[in-house]
Amino acid sequence: MNQLSLSTSRLDRIAMALSGLCIVHCLATAVLLALLSAAGGILGEPIFHEVGLGLAIVLGIVSLGRGIREHGFVMPSAIGGVGLGLMAYALIQPHGVREAAFTVVGVMTLALGHRLNRMASE
Repeated sequence: MNQLSLSTSRLDRIAMALSGLCIVHCLATAVLLALLSAAGGILGEPIFHEVGLGLAIVLGIVSLGRGIREHGFVMPSAIGGVGLGLMAYALIQPHGVREAAFTVVGVMTLALGHRLNRMASE
């Protein structure tokens, strides 16, 4: 394997870490919105969510797609795709509990897809 290319397992670990950061961001934003509306307004900007979803889609396509090539199991990618879909659906929801709920469930579902992909690659 080329030293410059990232293994599927490493990409999945990076994607899971980003999923964790996304959950922390969502929860921190909710708490900060309740405590400090000025700070919450900055963290609640749509650009954070749009960029986060963009990164999740790119990492999902690359690492979950590689997983299918390496181990031949489609299920991790299908689960990850459902997670990405839930995250994308959350973007069109008004800010609030519904948006946060779809985002958190989507992130957790995507992280599960990456975890299953990693397990299948080992």
